[in-house]
Amino acid sequence: MDSFNSSGVDTFPVVNLNSSSESPYSSATIASLAALVSFLILFTVVGNVLVVIAVLTSRAMKAPQNLFLVSLATADILVATLVMPFSLANELMGYWYFGRVWCGIYLALDVLFCTSSIVHLCAISLDRYWSVTQAVEYNLKRTPKRVKCIIVIVWLISAMISSPPLISIDKNNDNSQYPGCELNNDTWYILSSSIASFFAPCLIMILVYIRIYQVAKTRTRGMSEKKHGPAALCKINGDRETGHCQASNKSMDLRSSVSMKKVSQAREKRFTFVLAVVMGVFVVCWFPFFFSYCLHGVCGDPCKIPDPLFKFFFWIGYCNSSLNPAIYTIFNQDFRRAFQKILCKSWKKSF
Repeated sequence: MDSFNSSGVDTFPVVNLNSSSESPYSSATIASLAALVSFLILFTVVGNVLVVIAVLTSRAMKAPQNLFLVSLATADILVATLVMPFSLANELMGYWYFGRVWCGIYLALDVLFCTSSIVHLCAISLDRYWSVTQAVEYNLKRTPKRVKCIIVIVWLISAMISSPPLISIDKNNDNSQYPGCELNNDTWYILSSSIASFFAPCLIMILVYIRIYQVAKTRTRGMSEKKHGPAALCKINGDRETGHCQASNKSMDLRSSVSMKKVSQAREKRFTFVLAVVMGVFVVCWFPFFFSYCLHGVCGDPCKIPDPLFKFFFWIGYCNSSLNPAIYTIFNQDFRRAFQKILCKSWKKSF
């Protein structure tokens, strides 16, 4: 199997076509790519910082489960600040300039942040499932302290998965004039890292969301059946005045209780939908890269895709870090309002 040279993909290397110190790109292309990626980094940082501020300062966003979004946004900010700039430099220069020690740290951080993103999404999907299936009991247990503990566990799991790059890099590369930053490219490593970092969490998320959909569908049917029950009962008891009054009072209490539940359920539904979109976008962004990476690991050169396409796939994966704030803005009214308030305050302070 050919050696892979990491260009900052989560865990995963990129084919190194450059054996000299000269950049494989023209000056105009370098300037264009640098400007484009710089904008992507800025957009990612600003968008995710807004998410963090919105959750921590907005009353509507104070629910404990939103702490997951703060942690997820933090991972995306770290991708943009600690990984993307070095990936860009490695790509434009054609070799790894920053030394062997930082190579290992850089690869480990890259894997850590990508893995933490998907493990966060996995934890969020389980949180959604428990809030739907055990609404009252789970909401009482879902305290900020409990959510913070889950977040710590998420980061610990991600750290365990990301530690191999520190001991798996190809140390011989550092001896060459133009070193690369390479990982273990054995089939066992490629498959195990891909399964742990992407495919297993994805499978869990998909199964959990299918179950959430089934539970929601069953509840909708149950509510529609209940609506027809009281109407028939009122007609039967309609002849007795006392019975009619008691039924009316009970009906009013039930309506009040049901309306409050409906508001709460509607909010939960909207939030669940937004998170489903976030997860779907994550899978769409990263699946092409992981699939092509595993394909090359299993059958080698015959299955190798063109290098430009492979690079496109992993940069699409990086773009995912900038998309969550946009998704929240488009699909969630609470986030829209919070972002508007933050931006308006900042605008007023600057004048």
